[in-house]
Amino acid sequence: STMRKRETTDSPRSSTDLSEGKEKLRLKQEVGLISGVSLIAGTMIGSGIFMSPEWVLHHMGSPASSLLIWAACGLLAMFGALSYAELGTIIKESGGEYIYILRTFGSFPAFLFAYTSVILVRPAGLAAVCLSFAEYAVAPFYPGCSSPQVVVKCTAAACILLLTIINCLNVRLATSIMNIFTAAKLLALLVIVVGGLVLLAKGQTQSFQNAFQNTTAGIGAVGVAFYQGLWSYDGWNNLNYVTEELKKPEVTLPRAVMIAIPLVTCLYLLVNVSYLAAMTPSEVLSSGAVAVTWGDKVLGSWAWLISLSVALSTFGSSNGTFFSGGRVCYIAAREGHMPDILSMAHVRCLTPSPALLFTSAMSLIMIISGSFTSIVNFFSFIAWLFYGMTISGLLYLKIKKPELPRSYKVPIIIPIIVLMASVYLVLAPIIDQPQIEIFYIVLFIFSGIILYFPLVRFKCHPRFLQRVTLHLQLFLEVAPTTRDAN
Repeated sequence: STMRKRETTDSPRSSTDLSEGKEKLRLKQEVGLISGVSLIAGTMIGSGIFMSPEWVLHHMGSPASSLLIWAACGLLAMFGALSYAELGTIIKESGGEYIYILRTFGSFPAFLFAYTSVILVRPAGLAAVCLSFAEYAVAPFYPGCSSPQVVVKCTAAACILLLTIINCLNVRLATSIMNIFTAAKLLALLVIVVGGLVLLAKGQTQSFQNAFQNTTAGIGAVGVAFYQGLWSYDGWNNLNYVTEELKKPEVTLPRAVMIAIPLVTCLYLLVNVSYLAAMTPSEVLSSGAVAVTWGDKVLGSWAWLISLSVALSTFGSSNGTFFSGGRVCYIAAREGHMPDILSMAHVRCLTPSPALLFTSAMSLIMIISGSFTSIVNFFSFIAWLFYGMTISGLLYLKIKKPELPRSYKVPIIIPIIVLMASVYLVLAPIIDQPQIEIFYIVLFIFSGIILYFPLVRFKCHPRFLQRVTLHLQLFLEVAPTTRDAN
């Protein structure tokens, strides 16, 4: 059939295995500790830290409370990532939330996650980040006016096509680019941090006097502020999508999390302090792009460096999003929840090229149509719905199956806190400001039922799909893959 679950094969950790006279194909383990840190930090640091601070401040009302939100978001991301690290050492398979939901709750909820993520969430997120890159990349060519939308969309499409080529050619090339761009964006953030420290040393501390004045205490406002902050931290779970490609995952996964997320959290806090040192809260609120305004005030004629840094940052972030997003599609297909062709890898490059091409195509459709904006606005709602389900799976394994071997254990209070936070973040916008778009999103998620029962449960597959799969396999030069038994 064109959708089937492959048998798990025991095999050594190499790219090929000639046992039983057959060559078995699998993805290479190319991601080490440095690349792991780069994947997490590089995806987290996108356009959020350059754009979101004004919105967090807007919803919280005061500088000190906004800084508390940024710290709380970092702590929540850290708790979530530590919980995921334990899951990654119990279930040593790629796929992130998808594979954890599949192994703990079964096929149906896992299919709904894969369906929502592959068709909607990942392509929409990638399209949004690439459009953000395009805005900053073309802005210098249109000084004093807004860039034409057709130019922005073409640039974003070119960005996606370039990322597709890079990620299809070589995993090592993709991770090398990730490392380079992560270093560049960390350097850009350090420039902002140092600039802020210099301003503070000169006595520009007006924003921090009566710092809690005008603080908003409403539950809804705090929830929306969390959404804005957490958008900047999105990507904390990306390493769990590529567990099978990690070198020594039981060691690399927890270590990379413990290095990357505290590093990003400290940088975000210092960058926010720098913004507030250079500008008053009212100036931050009136700024369309707070980092660019900071550059104009502090760097003068060198302000163009900030626009360049944001473009580099968003390109690096989109590379990380694309790298991990393609793996969800690949793993779901390997488990029989997507067409079989998407579970195959290129015979020479050893990359999941069909899954990457599919993700690229879906992202291009969203860029062309331009109808994804409202979906991206509710990205956090979908994300935390499935984060909560995944964390509840970890709690189930900790309580019901403590005998399962695991090289790393997180204290049970940490996943409980993350679960409570996810419930709050899902329910807060519904209770405080119910919107029809949330209903549409829930409707889309459950529309997967229409596909699940005929195609997955009862395996009703049209015969012509076998021929299509065969022709695509020959055209794309791909073959079925195996994985290590865990």
